[in-house]
Amino acid sequence: MTMPGYKTKLEHIAIAGAGKLVIQSLLDRQQYYDPTGEALRRGICSASWPLFGLMWPSGVQLATQLAQRRVCPDERILEIGCGLGLASLVGQRRGAHITASDCHPLAETFLDVNAKLNDLSLLTYRYGQWGESAPAADQYVERHGLLGIPLHEEGGSAFGSTHSQTGDVSDGDPIVRDRAVPGDGFSEQFLSGRYDLIIGSDLLYEPDMPVTLSAFIDRHANAAAEVWIVDPNRGHRNAFSRNMAHYGFVLEEDKRLDDQPVMAEEGAQAYKGRLLRYRRHALGTAPN
Repeated sequence: MTMPGYKTKLEHIAIAGAGKLVIQSLLDRQQYYDPTGEALRRGICSASWPLFGLMWPSGVQLATQLAQRRVCPDERILEIGCGLGLASLVGQRRGAHITASDCHPLAETFLDVNAKLNDLSLLTYRYGQWGESAPAADQYVERHGLLGIPLHEEGGSAFGSTHSQTGDVSDGDPIVRDRAVPGDGFSEQFLSGRYDLIIGSDLLYEPDMPVTLSAFIDRHANAAAEVWIVDPNRGHRNAFSRNMAHYGFVLEEDKRLDDQPVMAEEGAQAYKGRLLRYRRHALGTAPN
């Protein structure tokens, strides 16, 4: 299938507990289409441009784990760095109250297409980004020295705002502010609000991710919240756990997923990775 500027394909995948889904993805990693330069303004280069549109094994694992979770009508779930949003589609199918978020200009387009392919109502989507290309990231780097100074070594966290040794930061951490002025062609709504469960897959792919991702999660997590991260052994999970602890999140489970196959149209494939499950209790409510 050919779209303006890039080629796509249809993939079929079965998720235990959620049934079969049809997913439109990019044809391969050679696809690139950024006519207005919006992706580049968000820090997405030509090499990383197609990554959002591929079906990654960790994304399949996250969707599989979510499919086994009991649906709570009042629980608000956020998938960050959703890419094709497989876990969000599974949550939508099962009746969960879920929001998908990503920073890629085409993520919402693909999410809408895949919802329609699977006879689902359109999902709630929000633009969310962390790291050096996030709003006001340059201010953060100048103030905190992004490389080499993890947040867990700075001042205490008030769960939802950061007050570092270098001075108070009003209205949360500037590296994760979601009120920047977008570039031409920007259409998504900014991510705001807080959630009971935040999920993501294969997000710890750069050395600075433990710092920036934990700050982003803190900004969008309720005082009492749970976080699930599926990580294909990228090597940064220990640093991530330390930074999550800065915000009051305790690692409750580090589950090996090595025996969990990835089921796709080409058959089962071995997977090596872990499910990291964190929990933060509201102040004054933590168990003894």
